[in-house]
Amino acid sequence: MGLLFVCYPKCSTCQKARKWLEEKGLDFEERHIVEQRPSAEELKAWHKKSGLPLKRFFNTSGMKYKELGLKDRLPSMSEEEQYELLATDGMLVKRPLLVGEDFVLPGFREKEWEAAVM
Repeated sequence: MGLLFVCYPKCSTCQKARKWLEEKGLDFEERHIVEQRPSAEELKAWHKKSGLPLKRFFNTSGMKYKELGLKDRLPSMSEEEQYELLATDGMLVKRPLLVGEDFVLPGFREKEWEAAVM
């Protein structure tokens, strides 16, 4: 498996991350997060592989997150409910997501990505 780059093409951070991947000469498959939403099963697998708190997979600065009042609702939701919610709308998911053989990185942090792929 190569790299899977899950992004929203209009997002400036996603554009920056794509440019970074291209400049590093890395092969990756690109997936539009809204047109091909991650399933609850994928999100669960990615979360487990990442070793990160599930909250890191939420786009906490997004309008949808704020609209739904998730800051207050998430703490009382089970992980299963959170996976199901994330799977309903790609705009709820932190982007970009870089999925590799043995890592998953939500959001573009250049040093984290560098350490994972180089």
